[in-house]
This record gives sequence, C-alpha cells and structure tokens, in this order.
Amino acid sequence: MAGLMAGFGHYTHAVVRGVPASLAKGALRTVHAEVDLAKAQKEHEAYVEILGTRLGLELIVLPVDESLPDCVFVEDAAVVCGDTALIPRMGAESRRREAEHMKAALKDLNLNIVEMTDETAILDGGDVLFTGREFFVGLSKRTNQRGAEILADTFKDYAVSTVPVVEGLHLKTICSMGGPGLIVIGSSEPAQKTLKIMQQMSDHRYDKLTVPDDYAANCVYMNLPNKGPVLLHATAEQYPESAKVFEKLKDHMLIPVCNKEKVKVDGALTCCSVLINKKADI
Repeated sequence: MAGLMAGFGHYTHAVVRGVPASLAKGALRTVHAEVDLAKAQKEHEAYVEILGTRLGLELIVLPVDESLPDCVFVEDAAVVCGDTALIPRMGAESRRREAEHMKAALKDLNLNIVEMTDETAILDGGDVLFTGREFFVGLSKRTNQRGAEILADTFKDYAVSTVPVVEGLHLKTICSMGGPGLIVIGSSEPAQKTLKIMQQMSDHRYDKLTVPDDYAANCVYMNLPNKGPVLLHATAEQYPESAKVFEKLKDHMLIPVCNKEKVKVDGALTCCSVLINKKADI
C-alpha cells in the first residue's frame, strides 16, 4: 500500500477555465447571494497564478463560454485518475455541454477517455473523493447510484463506496484530502456523520483534521517535486478559526487562497481545477 500511496498528490498539469460574466447572475446556487463579478474574477486569477507560476504546473486553459455560467467549476466535468479520464454526465442539465472542451483537452493529453453515456446515470466530479487508496462517491442531488457504478467500472483498480450527501451540494463541500491518509472534514453534525460512514466502509485507517467551518474543509493537496506537500486552503479572513487548524500542518507548504465570491455559488477550491499527473511520453 505504501507503494501505491507514494505518488499521491503528484501532479504535472492543471486544467482550468476562466470566470464568465454570466456567472454572477446565471450560475446555479443553493442559496441566493449577490456575486461581485470583478472580485470573483480576481480571486480566480490569483488561484490560477498559484497553480501555474508559484507551483509550476502546466496550465491547460479552456475557453470561457458565456452560455455556460458555471463553466469555471471544471472539477465536475471530469474525474481523472492515473491515465484514465471519466467524462461524467453531470447532474444539472444546464451544465452538460461543459464536458465538450474538457474532453478535447484531455484527449490532447493522450488520456484514455471514458464517457458516461447511460441516460439513467448522473455524476458530478465534486461528489468524488479519491484518497489515493479508494474512491468515496457522494450520492447527492447531482450524483446517483448508477453514476457511482460507472465510475467503479472505469477505475477497476480501486474500491468505490457510496456515501449519502445530506447537506451541501457535493460530498467535497464538507471534506477533502489534506495528504496521504488524511481527511480534512467540517465540524458540523452532517459532516461528522459522513466521515463516520466513510470510516465504517473503508478497510483503511484515515487520520482526520476537523476544521470548525464546513466550507473550509475543501482544500487542494499536492505533493510536488522541489516543493514537497502543498495545501491550498481558505484564508484566515474568511474562516479565522479554521485557518488556525491548518497551521498545525507543519510539514506542508500552506497557501491561503481567497474564495469569498465563488463560494456564494457553491464553488469550493477543488472545484476550479482538474489536476493531472501526466507521465512523460516515451
């Protein structure tokens, strides 16, 4: 298992997409909140800058499509593991065309593309938590059992367990990976209940890092050459108590990232990129 986990968090490429002007009015949201478009775009530029300039990932920037207000949230449009990419049939019909540019970009990287064509299946990438050892798939308004089954068929090397999402849009609204074997989880009752179910379903023992704010539990973990463990997490300005918890991760390079505007349309940090570890072509 240690061998399997050795490459966890290794990435070479990041697929991102800009914030369309239509996001402010047109993006789907569970709670109505006014979005400051200019701030949302600035936040996103800073996020992309961190991935590309500061961390040295090769960026693949998909074109912005004004007719797709949610298109900045690329994570929902692909699940990539190893050299295989699953293009899901997203739960919100208005978002399904987002997959077209994503599919083309992943094809250009020579990944094996699997498309979810079953019309009874739905799955959003935001409901998929890959731990390096196995997959947890949240059953939510955007992801169903059939979607989870197709994911399991696509990534046969890994166990796949389903978890009910009782609160929040996606499974990763309340949790993410903070390192190999470390699950970052919100402190609310639904979040803690979800973690308990995940622990019961798994053969592995995971450590947990509980943060006071559920939204702050969504962070981006990477393990990069010359940088070591890196964690992009919510800022102290947004979630002061949660930021203090992240400071306990002494061996991580901690990078606070502002996500104030995109969170209003249910956008978390992992939502805005698809991270890929591309083996060099021989």
